[in-house]
Amino acid sequence: MSALTNIGRFAPSPTGPLHFGSLTSALASYLQTRQGQGQWLVRMEDLDPPREVSGASDEILQQLDNHGLHWDSSVLYQSNRLESYREALESLSDLGLIYHCQCNRQRISALGGIYDGHCRNLQLGKAGSAMRLIIRDRDTTISFVDQIMGHYQQQLSSEVGDFVLQRRDKLFSYQLAVVVDDQFQSISQVMRGADLLDSTPRQIYLQQSLGYQQPEYAHLPLALNGEGQKLSKQNHAASLQVGIESHNLWQALNWLRQEPPHELQYQSVDEILAWALSHWDVHKLGHQLGVRPENTTAPEGY
Repeated sequence: MSALTNIGRFAPSPTGPLHFGSLTSALASYLQTRQGQGQWLVRMEDLDPPREVSGASDEILQQLDNHGLHWDSSVLYQSNRLESYREALESLSDLGLIYHCQCNRQRISALGGIYDGHCRNLQLGKAGSAMRLIIRDRDTTISFVDQIMGHYQQQLSSEVGDFVLQRRDKLFSYQLAVVVDDQFQSISQVMRGADLLDSTPRQIYLQQSLGYQQPEYAHLPLALNGEGQKLSKQNHAASLQVGIESHNLWQALNWLRQEPPHELQYQSVDEILAWALSHWDVHKLGHQLGVRPENTTAPEGY
């Protein structure tokens, strides 16, 4: 893929249809990229078959299309990219940066989730093993400036430890796949939910280890339900209602503090997006945006 000045992406997992939280992420990423005259891509993160829902990929793409969020180029499916992830692991192995680990979840949990490098020098075999990336320097601190959250840093050794790139069941980790695919697609701008903020230093470290380019990052405050939980499929967030796409977009813009005029919600999807593109201001996004609006239906007279 040719290098462009500005390439953004939206990368859902096909574990169910889009909900309000995923719409706000898609919309923000779309507007940020399009306002910069960039190319907006869609990537389907379909690397965990046990969690995936049959037909969800097609439903997600239809929802994006219905909301006027049209993508450039072909949709990338991570399930078609396994050989690329294997090649990345081989590159890291050639550099002496990965090892096999047979520690189970109970042991990791007892460590507080921060791996202590127990298997690093045991030279274990592949059978029943995960593969971990070595944090070479105990003082390695990764820092970056997030466009929304500001300065963020993490000392990988003390806060994460050597982390998994391929699971014991041989599925590739999110951390590896997202880094390899961002490089492959020449992604320059990553806008996503703040629940992934603490994953970003790991991804930057992996980019550095592989000699990849580092995108700019912007992490959106999360849409919450009434109990203060992140809106997610795991927390039974409702799917976007069909037939009120304009109202969905208006609510998302309102929640994103873009201050859309009240009457805009009665306009077409294309008209709403045209207004949004001309008024989009990432600086209006704060660290806390609050609870997702309770009213998910269109107002009377819609």
